[in-house]
Amino acid sequence: MKIIYMGTPDFAVLPLENLIKHHDVCAVFTQPDKQKGRGMKLLSPPVKTIAEKHNIMVFQPQTLKSPEIINIIKDLTPDCIVVAAYGQILPSEILQIPKFGCVNIHASILPKFRGASPIQTAILHGIDETGITTMQMSEGLDTGDILEVATCKITDDDNYQTLHDKLKTIGADLIAKTLTGLENVTITPLKQDDSQSSYAPLITKDMAKLNFANPANTIHNQIRGLFKAPGAFAFLVDKRLKIHRAKLTDNFAEELPGTLIRRDDKLYVACKDYLLELLDLQLEGSRALSADDFIRGQNIINKILN
Repeated sequence: MKIIYMGTPDFAVLPLENLIKHHDVCAVFTQPDKQKGRGMKLLSPPVKTIAEKHNIMVFQPQTLKSPEIINIIKDLTPDCIVVAAYGQILPSEILQIPKFGCVNIHASILPKFRGASPIQTAILHGIDETGITTMQMSEGLDTGDILEVATCKITDDDNYQTLHDKLKTIGADLIAKTLTGLENVTITPLKQDDSQSSYAPLITKDMAKLNFANPANTIHNQIRGLFKAPGAFAFLVDKRLKIHRAKLTDNFAEELPGTLIRRDDKLYVACKDYLLELLDLQLEGSRALSADDFIRGQNIINKILN
């Protein structure tokens, strides 16, 4: 099958590599290069790096709505356009071009968690199962017909990064299966039940501020779901303290919410109901540390996170 691939971040790399092995990927569309880091160095999206490695044409338009871009896609005559975390809405003119339509690799079991942050939102909601849906794209936000679904368990130890890595592998396998099914006409598209839909909003830094008046499970999900980017945090005196990893306990909290507690060489914080064990932390201006190393470098007596 002749394919145009549209994707940008690391999540979209494995599916592209898998498609290159089995199909004719004639072009890749990805977001423009961006300046990052302290030196503001211009960096290419991960998908662009893979495409160039395989000598595939790369396009990085600011928008897909221009007549020039639409004509380029028409001239490429793709059988299918595969989309994975691309970062732009496909206009209706493009959706109508391929014989087999445009297929999106979405990181949830649709219609649950339509939108920009399905992986993070699944963890924030504390659910124990998510998955990948391949979907026939329509003009709505993740509203198209479901083609294939593969599920994935979410464990208490999963955070955004670990679940992301599980799902990108599942997505790479499922898109290959989906394209085979479309070619062989063995897939029956299933309309989504809009009444069962939910939304996964864009993640913002405002979501990362911890409030220890909430239950420990809520705090734990926030730490896991927002791991590293943007990173859940509270303030220790006047410095931002990111909490990268924590562990639920069955110890009731008797102290004020936010109180740091050292017990048996372990570090805890009191939440609304239970103590939450803190495992990896990073104080503003410092590197990430284990709780052991953090305790050695800080006087936590009578300190409260807020």
